[in-house]
Amino acid sequence: MPVRFSYQELYVATDSFNERLGRGGFGSVFKGKLGDGTQIAVKRLEKRGQGMSAFLAEAEAIGSLHHFNLVRLIGFCAEKSSRLLVFEYLSNGSLDNWIFMNVQGSFLDWQTRKKIIVDIAKGLAYLHEDCRHTIIHLDVKPQNILLDSSFQAKIADFGLSKLINRDMSQVQISMRGTPGYLAPEWRQPLGRITVKVDIYSFGIVLLEIVCARRNADQSQPESAFHLLTLLQKKGGQDRVIDIVENLDEYTRSDREEITRMIKVAAWCLQDDPERRPLMSTVLKVLEGVMEVDSKINYRFSHAMISSPAGNNHISSAPPPASVLSNPR
Repeated sequence: MPVRFSYQELYVATDSFNERLGRGGFGSVFKGKLGDGTQIAVKRLEKRGQGMSAFLAEAEAIGSLHHFNLVRLIGFCAEKSSRLLVFEYLSNGSLDNWIFMNVQGSFLDWQTRKKIIVDIAKGLAYLHEDCRHTIIHLDVKPQNILLDSSFQAKIADFGLSKLINRDMSQVQISMRGTPGYLAPEWRQPLGRITVKVDIYSFGIVLLEIVCARRNADQSQPESAFHLLTLLQKKGGQDRVIDIVENLDEYTRSDREEITRMIKVAAWCLQDDPERRPLMSTVLKVLEGVMEVDSKINYRFSHAMISSPAGNNHISSAPPPASVLSNPR
């Protein structure tokens, strides 16, 4: 169960909210340290649409999630108008700082990147298939994947997520998420959303990790600006590995794994959500237990849609009362 902190305790732990780690759509995250020396990340919520009872119930629900590949909620504070969430602190920050900023030796080797991909898949499989409620994250992207000191990846930020009962396979909600990671079914009127929107977003993240570049990269020539357009072209030629730059840096074994990973990503990015695999299936393929679908369609109707990179959110309606926001 998450610990209930007083506002004063967190004010002291963060040294008056002195060191800001980041800022997201729902508030700012500050670094802190508890009296026993435990380092923490404290998110101070700034968009409050919840009553006290709803906030406490949701803190308990999210606090009950325990998985190596999910950022752990340690506790919370609910005093008067203050709503704060306390999470474990992950020293290596978010994944986007390691795969998009190749400076000061921050570039991750292939084995580390491969492990991160599997970690993300394990976390999503747990949310989708192993929790008491099915949890659709709705904002899977590198900025919401945090890394600990040993580069174990953990999924963060349930700020847009939706909890649905196990007997429900889909839910009708307004568009939310981040451009560039949104599944094509979001564009359909009265679209019914399933866990497959997370599968799609995972496919984009997988491509970005493998290729060490953004899905939409303005530094690339026009023909390679959009990663999906490039994958569509090379997939049609049965040369998917050509979307990866600097192939000379990889061993033959690495190249075989990279080819498999790209095909998994393409499977996750199918236009028809019914043709995308479940996350547990993705995990089996990544671990070599199953083979990739041999009938992948490399024609992506959404390949030419411009998608700005970064942290821009779409949320056409305020998040419902049953929503919490984890650190970005």
